[in-house]
Parts: sequence; C-alpha cells; structure tokens
Amino acid sequence: MADAIEAKPALATAERVIKPKKGLISIDFAELWRYRELFVFLAWRDVLVRYKQTFLGIAWAVLQPLATVGIFTFIFGYVNKNAEQNGMTVFEYAVMCMAGMLPWQFFSNAMRESSNALVANAQMISKIYFPRLIVPSSAVLSGTVDFLVGAVIMGVMMAFAGTALRPHLFMLPLFFLVGFLAAFAIGLWLSALNVKYRDVKYVVPFLAQMGLLVSPVGFPASAIPEKYLFWYNLNPMVGVIDGFRWSIFGAKFEPYWPGFTVSLTVTLLLLVTGALFFRNSEKTFADVI
Repeated sequence: MADAIEAKPALATAERVIKPKKGLISIDFAELWRYRELFVFLAWRDVLVRYKQTFLGIAWAVLQPLATVGIFTFIFGYVNKNAEQNGMTVFEYAVMCMAGMLPWQFFSNAMRESSNALVANAQMISKIYFPRLIVPSSAVLSGTVDFLVGAVIMGVMMAFAGTALRPHLFMLPLFFLVGFLAAFAIGLWLSALNVKYRDVKYVVPFLAQMGLLVSPVGFPASAIPEKYLFWYNLNPMVGVIDGFRWSIFGAKFEPYWPGFTVSLTVTLLLLVTGALFFRNSEKTFADVI
C-alpha cells in the first residue's frame, strides 16, 4: 500500500530578489515610477500632518511670509530708504521682498522637512521595502502646496501695487524648478546624514536662519559689490531669487547671469553628489535608523 503512494513534489515558492541598480547614480527610475502612488500619498500625508490640529490651518502658509515681508519692507524699504533709492514705492518694495521670500520659504521648509523625513518614517523603513528616495523627495514635493498659496498672495500684492505683467513671468516655472532641485539636493544630503548623526536636526534650523540673512530676500542682490557677486552666487538660492525678481519686474532687477550659472552649477553638483551619497548610504538605513 505504501509502495502505491507516490511522493508529491514540494510546492514551488516564488522568490523575488532585490538587487541594487548599477551605474554612476544607480537610480532605478522605472522602480520609482512603479511606486508613484506611494510617492503621492506620502507627499499629501505630509501636507495634512503639517496643519493637523492647528487653529489657523493652512493660513500659516500666508501669515509667515507676510509677517517677514512686512518686517523687511519696514526696515530695508522704509527706514533705510532702499525703496526710494531703487525708484520704487513701498508697496513695490513689498512685492520685491515677497518675490524673494516665496522661493526662500519653499527651500527652507523643504530642507527642514526632508532632513527629518527618514527618521520620521523609521518604522516603515525598517519593516518594508520601497525605494527610500521616495521619502525625502515626497517631503520636498509637499512644500509646493505652501508655495502655490504664497504665489496667489504675491499675485494679489502685485495687483495692489500696480505691478505690470511682463512676458518674463513665463520664466518663473523654470526658476522654481532650479529652486526645487536645490531643495531636493540638500534634502538628500541632510536626510541621509540625519540617520547616522541625529544632531543634524539641530543644525538645520541654524542653517535656515543664517540662510535667510545671507540670501537676498529683504534686499536686492545688486546691493552686494560686483566684485563679490560671483562668490555670492555659490549660494544656489541667490540665482533663484534673482530669477524670480527678474520674472516679475523685468530689466529693473536683471540677474547677474554669470552668477546664475554658478548657482545652477552648484545645484547640479549638489544633486549628483547627494544622489551618490544617498544611494551608498541607504543600504544601512534599516539597521541604523
């Protein structure tokens, strides 16, 4: 009887082997596209969490830049008479400050959110697989909601100040893209470093505070002596802010184009090195985090 019983073969089990993509940057864009729904979900979740249980909600995206612009306009535009020296009314100077505050606020918020993104999602990272690059990039993307709200406010300010619409405005998305890439590049560096060195979270607010002071947010970049402009544009946000003002005011705030080339080059360099550093570090994220 026992001889009549045939042994059944063991059921085959499917096994998926995940291997890192080889190459200079080694980013699997096809894999990122497969996880696009997770990318959008994380970005939207960051927006909801940011204003959850707040009394004013998304109104904070309006009050924060307006308060800073009001202070800068009063100190630089009215007290120091920079508005008069640049042939502008106080209201036009406020628009100029808003044109600097809008990209800077996006960059600053994206830097803070992305630097802490991996640590904030430690439970998910240590338990399931997905492209880790999605986490800091979704944190940067979530800041576009605040940016769009601020852009509407700037449009209202332009109408109130009587700022003429110029064809240069069509270049605004291009300068925003450069600012987005700069924020993403810094986010790659800081998020990967924060996994291993938790004191990064103390460094980031300091960098944001100092960056606001050394970037041409409350004053035009032309206030910097021309012999220093090239080196001043090593700050990638200088070229972005100059580009925003040129898009709104035209020739009155013509960018220092060699400096913009420097800002763009620094941004691309940070992006490439940040991608390399992130990919080389992510294999230890689950263990260290």
